[in-house]
Parts: sequence; C-alpha cells; structure tokens
Amino acid sequence: QDAVVLAGTGVVALGASFVWPTAKPQPRWLRRLGLVAVSLVVLQGVLGGLRVTLFKDELGIVHATLAQLFFVLTGAIALFTSRWWQVAQGSSVAAPRQSAANSAQQDQDGGALPSRRYDCLAWLFGGVTLLVLIQLILGATMRHQHAGLAIRDFPLAYGKLWPATDAGSVAAYNRARLETKALNDITANHIRLHMAHRLMAVAVCGAIGASWRMTRRKLDRGHPLRRLSGGWFALVAVQCGLGAWTVWSNKAADITTLHVVTGALTLLTGAMLTLVSFRCLSPFKSAEAR
Repeated sequence: QDAVVLAGTGVVALGASFVWPTAKPQPRWLRRLGLVAVSLVVLQGVLGGLRVTLFKDELGIVHATLAQLFFVLTGAIALFTSRWWQVAQGSSVAAPRQSAANSAQQDQDGGALPSRRYDCLAWLFGGVTLLVLIQLILGATMRHQHAGLAIRDFPLAYGKLWPATDAGSVAAYNRARLETKALNDITANHIRLHMAHRLMAVAVCGAIGASWRMTRRKLDRGHPLRRLSGGWFALVAVQCGLGAWTVWSNKAADITTLHVVTGALTLLTGAMLTLVSFRCLSPFKSAEAR
C-alpha cells in the first residue's frame, strides 16, 4: 500500500512538472490566496488530530466548517485562474434583460443604464450563500453532538408540527428510542437543534428559489447566471430530498454521506454564482462611472 501511494504521488508530481514551468506568473494577491489555502490544510490536519485525541465535539464542528470554507477557497482559486475570468470584459453575455423603453432611454442618454437594479443579484447570491453556510454549520453541530436522529420521523416531529421538549416528553422519547433501536439518549437541546436545521432548510430552499426567480425575471433566456441559478435550485431540491431520506433510512451511511456532499456542492455553487455575478456585472459599474 505504501508503494502504491508513493507511486501515485510520483506520477502526479511528474505530470505537474510538465505544466507548472509553462504557467504564467500570477498576481501577488492570487499567490497569497494560495498560501492561505496551504495554511488552511495544515490547520485542518491539526484540528483533525486534536479531535481524535481530545474527543472534543467543538473541535469537530470547527473542523467540519473549515473543510467547507477550504472547499470554497479552492473553487475560487480555480475560477480566478481560469481563462474566462482573466479575459472576461463584459459583453452581450453579461447583458441584463432590457425592455424596449429601457433600450430607448439608454440610446437617448448615450450611456449604459444604471447598474444598481442588477447588482442586487450579486448581493442576493452572497446573502443566500451565507445562509447555506449557516445551515451546514447546524448540520455539523448535529453530527458531532450525535443529534442527527434526535427526531426519527418526517415531515412531522414525533407526530406534531413542533415536538414537546419538556422533561417528561423527552424521557418518553428516550424510552421509545431505547426499546426500538437502542439509540443514545437525547436532550431537549438536541430536539431544538434538529428543528432549527429543518426550519433553516426551508429558508434556504425558499431563498435559492427566490434567487432563481429573480434571475429569470432580470436576465435573458440562455444567460449563464440564469442557467447556473437554475442548477443551484435543482441542487438544493435534491439536498432537501436527501435530508428527508436520511431520517427515513435511520441515518444510513451512504445516504447521509450523499447529503453532506450535496450540501458542500450547494455552498460551492452559491459562492461561484456570487463571484461570477460580480464579475459579469462589473462592466455596468464602470460604464456608469464613465
């Protein structure tokens, strides 16, 4: 096994040697961003080791959150080093939808339309992406506090829209869990955390759906941002389905893993949408400034 790992590492290094010397020098800020990524990997390894040796749930939550942030950072570096990012100057591809009256007003003024009504898309994507990150932190907290099955039915919660969390009800839940599945005891805070995760899932799904609707209203058919936002909404719909399936399957390992992976992809897609939208709409800012 060691020989296979070393051989694989050597092949990767050999392949990189043919590409790396021919790469163009990158800006200083991008090189520093690469150093930040390397530092995050080192920190992630240290936190992972401490999580094993100290048995601290808090370290596990930080470790999981840092993994999501590193995933977004590497995606951003890949975007910043892409040919599209470096040559994009804003053209008809980035043009927002314009009515006949707006087009006539633009021709009369001899300049571009104000960009504020379109820049809100970029800020909207950024805000919704932050909601996705909060949701992932809630999920990581559930996993590391072993509260992923604090509620074992869906869409109801112990047969109610909002489960009772008094001491007697929690004791009854724990007796049923022990008799049926021999599961660990839960607390009222575990139940509240689980319900917060469910409510945030509804908020995230609604916010992403609203973002998609706004792009459909403001951008032309076939616009890259419009297509990407549609894929974002489809991804979060799959994520919600996997979350329900996780509960129904009694937290099966494969379904739970897919749920976590899809959540990371949802965060990455939102971050890329935010960066791309700022890049695409920046020409309208410059035109307005002129």
